[in-house]
Amino acid sequence: MNDDFETAMRRALRSTRALNIAEATSVIQDALARRSVSVTRSSSPDITPPPPVQRSAPFPVDPLAEIVEPATWSEAEESPQKVGDGTSSPRLRKPLRETVRILRESRLARGVSGSLRGVGLPGTARQAQEPVIPDGAQFLARSFTCPAGSRSYRLYVPASASDRPRGLVVMLHGCKQDPEDFAAGTSMNAVAEAHGLMVAYPRQSGADNASYCWNWFRPADQMRDAGEPSIIAGITKEIMSESGLDRSRVFVAGLSAGGAMAAVMGETYPDLYSAAGIHSGLAYGSANDVMSAFSAMRGDGGLASRPKRLANGHRLRTIVFQGSEDRTVHPSNADRIVAAAAPTGPGCALRKESGRSASGRIYTRTIVEDSGGSPAVEYWLVEGAGHAWSGGHPSGTYTDSHGPDASRQMVRFFLDEQE
Repeated sequence: MNDDFETAMRRALRSTRALNIAEATSVIQDALARRSVSVTRSSSPDITPPPPVQRSAPFPVDPLAEIVEPATWSEAEESPQKVGDGTSSPRLRKPLRETVRILRESRLARGVSGSLRGVGLPGTARQAQEPVIPDGAQFLARSFTCPAGSRSYRLYVPASASDRPRGLVVMLHGCKQDPEDFAAGTSMNAVAEAHGLMVAYPRQSGADNASYCWNWFRPADQMRDAGEPSIIAGITKEIMSESGLDRSRVFVAGLSAGGAMAAVMGETYPDLYSAAGIHSGLAYGSANDVMSAFSAMRGDGGLASRPKRLANGHRLRTIVFQGSEDRTVHPSNADRIVAAAAPTGPGCALRKESGRSASGRIYTRTIVEDSGGSPAVEYWLVEGAGHAWSGGHPSGTYTDSHGPDASRQMVRFFLDEQE
C-alpha cells in the first residue's frame, strides 16, 4: 500500500467519522481507481454516487432516506461517548478495512447511522416485529418475476373473507422499511380484516436501492410496462386473477418514496387501480433525476403532469395525507398531488372541514367533489405532524400515533364509504 493510498484511506476515515459518506465514497473510489483524490462530489451525506455499471442503475440512496432507524450494537462494538447533556451515547468503531468495505459497497452501515442522536421520528426507536395475525388469517411470503425483474412480497389474507376477499390494497413502504415493518406501523392488516380486504406489501430489494427505497424519481421507473411499475402491477394482476377481483376493488397506497411510487402507479396504471392513497409523497412527474428530486422535496418543483383519463372519463380517486411540519417532503408537494388529481369543469365543488384527533392533533380535511357530487379527492393536512404515518402504531418506524388514523381513513375512502 503506497503513501498516496494510505493518505486517501485516512481522509476517507475522517470523512466517515464526520458522517460525510459521499465524500468518503468519492475518495475511496478515486483511490481504488488510482485517480488523484477529488475534493468532493456531493455536500450531502445522504447521497452516494451510483455504481459504475453499464445498465441504467438506480441511485443507491434515495433522497427520501433522511431519517434512519437506530440499530442495536453489541458490547464489543460500542464505547460510551459523552454528549452535550452529559449522558453517554454509543459510538460505533470499525476498523479501516471494514470501513473501506462498506464504502466500496456504496452503503452506510446501520450501526453508523444509528449513532446519530435526535434525528429519529416517533416509532423509530426499535425495530418492528412480525405483525400479529388473528386466528384464521394468513400473512404469506410470496415472490413475483417478470421481464423487468423480481420482487418478493407479503400478502395478508383476512380471516373475515373465508369465501372471497372484498378487495385488495397494495401498500408500498418507504425508505429503510420493509413489508413487516410497514404492516406493523400502519396497522393496515387490522383495518383490512375489519373490511374483508387483502393487503399486498411488495418489498424493494437492496440490490435495486441500497436504502430499500422505490426509485420514484428515475425515468426508467416512471413508465408503464417497464421498471418497477411493471413489477408492482404484475404483483397486483397476479392477486386479482387468483381472487377474481376487478379494478373497482383494487387500490394502491404508500408512504414517502412509497407514496411517490403510488402516484406513479396511479398515473401509469389507471386501468388497474380505482383509488390511490399518498402519504407524505410527491406527485407523478415531480422529478427525473436526483437533483430534481431534491428540488421537489424542498418544495421547489414545478407543476406535475395531469393524470391520465380512462375511456369512461373517470379519474383515479385520490386521498392524500401530509404533516404540516414535514422536514423531509415539503407540504407543497401534497398541494401538487391534489391539483393534479382534482376534477375540473362545471359542477365540481370544494369544501373544507377542521377536526381534532383523539390524541389532540388538529387537522384540515379538504374534499373535492366531481360533477356528480362524489368525493374525487380528499386531502388531510395534519398540524404539527412530521414525516410519519398518521395514526400509526409505534411498533413500526416512521409513525405518529397522535394523528388521525390514515389507514382507516384511506380504506373508508377506497370503499367510497361516508363517515
